Amino acid sequence: MSTTQDLGRLAGKGYARGAQGPPPAAPVGVRGDVRGSQLSRPVGPVIDVHVHVFSPDVIRQRDSYLDRDAWFKMLYTDPKSRMAPAERVLAEMDATGVAKSVIFGFAYHDQGLCRETNDYVIEVVRAHPDRFIGFACVSPGEPGAVAELERCLDAGLAGCGELFPDGQRFELAVCPELDEVAGVLAERGIPVLIHANEPVGHDYPGKGRNTPGPCYEFAKRNPGLDIIFAHMGGGLFLYELMTEARRVLSRVWYDTSAAPFLYRRDIYSLAATAAGPEKLLFGSDFPLLSPLRYLTDTEDLDSTIRGAVFGGNAAAMLRLG
Repeated sequence: MSTTQDLGRLAGKGYARGAQGPPPAAPVGVRGDVRGSQLSRPVGPVIDVHVHVFSPDVIRQRDSYLDRDAWFKMLYTDPKSRMAPAERVLAEMDATGVAKSVIFGFAYHDQGLCRETNDYVIEVVRAHPDRFIGFACVSPGEPGAVAELERCLDAGLAGCGELFPDGQRFELAVCPELDEVAGVLAERGIPVLIHANEPVGHDYPGKGRNTPGPCYEFAKRNPGLDIIFAHMGGGLFLYELMTEARRVLSRVWYDTSAAPFLYRRDIYSLAATAAGPEKLLFGSDFPLLSPLRYLTDTEDLDSTIRGAVFGGNAAAMLRLG
């Protein structure tokens, strides 16, 4: 079963214990001796759409960046906050059986810092084109955003994000400069990945005001744009149960990044039922969390849905051959 309708019927069943059968072999190009190899594997190659990378220079000079960006300072003042260069990401991918990862740097408010982080992503993607797909970070409200985006896309990057509305000081619901960026992406058929968070619950570093309302308005304003809202869209997927909202959100996907920190394990089956399993994308938010955590938490999810979430949906959305 591979159609949207088939996935939808399976989603209504929620978790289906015992449905997986024997674990499939690791995908071609990925080691078989992965951590958690006792777990059943998703069907098909695993694609992680949400991975942060930092250059070794930024990691070594972390303290010098703290006063250059307020959002960076909030997230990385604590020396225990994890930062990873591309080599560490590759090692984790090999260790957990991830075939490809979408990588991006940090979405600074300063356009020059965005360019710096994009240069590293471009370099890494060129060195490992079979493992990495790169997204560009731009600061929509600052001069040069469209030029920087086009530079990165011409250099081989395949999307834009993860953008931080709060950290980059723009309003997702109303931002003409962001709409210019969105127009370039829509014209090229390339997605944007935007940070989102839930409107209730405890505060934590990185939680901002970009809740389902502003996300919905952005999608409504840009009907021709493929959009990924991070962190389950802050719960926006629930509103796909509304007929009107489902039309507005027809080109919106939701990644699973940080879901284990925020929700119970049944968030995946609930989201598959509400939005449709074809709209969920596996994102780990590594190095914050390992892919292994998500593989463990979804082991009882129906095997067809699990394969779609962990790779099939991303391959289709990113138009991978």
